[in-house]
Amino acid sequence: MMVKRSKTLGRRAFLASGAAFLSAPALAQTESDTTELEGDLDERVVRNISSFRSLDWAPYFDNLNNGAVLVDVTSRALHFWSEDEAIYKLYPTSVPLTEDLTRLGRTEVVRKVEGPSWRPTPSMKERNPEWPDFVGPGPDNPLGTHALYLSWTYYRIHGTHDTRKIGRRSSNGCIGLYNEHIAELFSLTKVGTQVLLI
Repeated sequence: MMVKRSKTLGRRAFLASGAAFLSAPALAQTESDTTELEGDLDERVVRNISSFRSLDWAPYFDNLNNGAVLVDVTSRALHFWSEDEAIYKLYPTSVPLTEDLTRLGRTEVVRKVEGPSWRPTPSMKERNPEWPDFVGPGPDNPLGTHALYLSWTYYRIHGTHDTRKIGRRSSNGCIGLYNEHIAELFSLTKVGTQVLLI
């Protein structure tokens, strides 16, 4: 008997396989969701999970001084290599909603904050005037539990309390991780860690 296999995986299959592979937390929804997402959450979104694979650092960085973070926006994955090459991590991410909001290139971690507060950027307030001017640390904070501030103004690698965002275009420019993953990455990086978004 021949079984036909689908050539594409739906959102649920992608997330289930990613969760099993990375020991990610169960999917949950928050009551105070003020974030835009690509499409309806129940809509089938085709993913290219073949892009979610281990990479070597050498094609992207000249060295691993201070460690290195590579964010692949297309595959929605973040790679981390420690300076001594002893640690390699691969995490699923959320990425910016549109190409206009996406910034690519080289930057670095300039500040690390546990329990970050959040303020919308001026352009975010223009698009969403109903958003609050300030959200302190806690479960309603869009930056989750930890944030790595980059040398680019307004750009961060941060956590999220809304796990539905991971694997989607859902941010206004930042790269989002599960809170458990950003806590681990936070402990591995330091001010000066190299970051490349491709």
